[in-house]
Amino acid sequence: MKPRITFIATLLMAAIFFGCKQKAAETHDRLGKATREDKNGWIYVHLSGSPADVGYQHGFLVAREIDTLVKVMQYYLPTTSGRSWDFYRSAVKRFLWKKIDPEYQDEIRGIADGLHAKGFKYDTLDIAALNANIELAQYYVPELNNRIKPGSGDNKAPGNCSAFIATGSYTKDHKIVIGHNNWTDYIVGERWNVIADIKPEKGNHMLMDVAPGFIHSGDDFVVTNSGILITETTITGFKGFDTTRTPEFVRARKAAQYAKSIDDVVKIMTTDNNGGYANDWLIGDTKTNEVAKLELGLKNYKVWRSKDTAIIGSNFPSDPTLIKEETTFDVKNKANSPNARRLRMEKLVAVDSKGKLDPETGKAIEGDTYNALSGKTSLDRCVIDGHVELDPVGVPEWSEGPFYPMGAVQGKVSSSELAKKMSLWAHMGHPGGADFLAGPFFKAHPEYFKTQGKYLRDMKAYPWTLFSAADHK
Repeated sequence: MKPRITFIATLLMAAIFFGCKQKAAETHDRLGKATREDKNGWIYVHLSGSPADVGYQHGFLVAREIDTLVKVMQYYLPTTSGRSWDFYRSAVKRFLWKKIDPEYQDEIRGIADGLHAKGFKYDTLDIAALNANIELAQYYVPELNNRIKPGSGDNKAPGNCSAFIATGSYTKDHKIVIGHNNWTDYIVGERWNVIADIKPEKGNHMLMDVAPGFIHSGDDFVVTNSGILITETTITGFKGFDTTRTPEFVRARKAAQYAKSIDDVVKIMTTDNNGGYANDWLIGDTKTNEVAKLELGLKNYKVWRSKDTAIIGSNFPSDPTLIKEETTFDVKNKANSPNARRLRMEKLVAVDSKGKLDPETGKAIEGDTYNALSGKTSLDRCVIDGHVELDPVGVPEWSEGPFYPMGAVQGKVSSSELAKKMSLWAHMGHPGGADFLAGPFFKAHPEYFKTQGKYLRDMKAYPWTLFSAADHK
């Protein structure tokens, strides 16, 4: 009997060995050809495959940074919105999860799986809440506050980002040039540093900047192999949110992944729109060199489009009906940040650079620090490359909460010619080249250390860097 027992034991051990080996191979296969490269302040990732595998690759390769960003949100959101992280998880569970398309549910599960493989125990509610944090904290919570106490939640939507898109006689080659810089609190924005090259099973190959753990861009700068270019700036003072409709982050990702035309982007973004993260979307189609602006509220939207124009975005709404019915924006206040930046951007993009616009002039525009009101170069809230932490007039009327410093945290530029190669220029840190140093700031403003000391860190300005999508086969 002894030889038989030995033989059976050997078979069992072999089965266990090959089973473990097969399991390891399956885990490895989920990574496929995914890669990560750290470059000039950016984390550059290549992701491809099924929704679950794209998510797994993202969660696995960017695990440490996702973990930190969730912890920042757990620390940050209770102060800025008065609601705990558990509140946002609960909101996802109650109404938001069921409005996420199944493929994006799979991608979110994949991110959680990738995090688990790295030892971080987050679930789908955490990842979905992270993706929806802007629309939940700045649109849903104010709407909820208004239901509890009328008037208490108005005017919470911030005015962040400076962008443009131009074509025809406005650009050097008469094709599209597009640029954007992201304004947000440095405690978050310094970590908004992923360039994601995503080749999904279905839809467009996409190159975009994202925050760690996002399935969408978030600040929205996207180049796709269908020739579509997308960016946006928020509508200042917007109010409105509908919990029964599709989240903005889902519609934004779907537009990036499936739109083949400007009409497609408009249709996807306006269908089942929940009003969250209401924006002026700047859209270009490199196949036709036509550009457009979609101003999208909850009740109202309007589209402007042309093959010979320059369109700018600095958080000001344009449609009189939308302004009246859905915002508290003061169009007559020339001193507010959106209107002040509008003056400067219109002059730079539509006048000074007319016929000269290319990626290089786009970089200069996104890093511009000239204040059109004072007529001087300065670092404040009224310049394109915003520096709110140095604003001499204090907390601006269009912002909320104690979490300052904030301002422009990074920039991106692309064009029709770059888009043919699935490429974009990206700059981490202030596009104008200024560094933010946490130590000197806390020394000058110790009152902020209590609320920001744990996570606020230096935000260095890196060089402009060219990123091109890999050809996943």
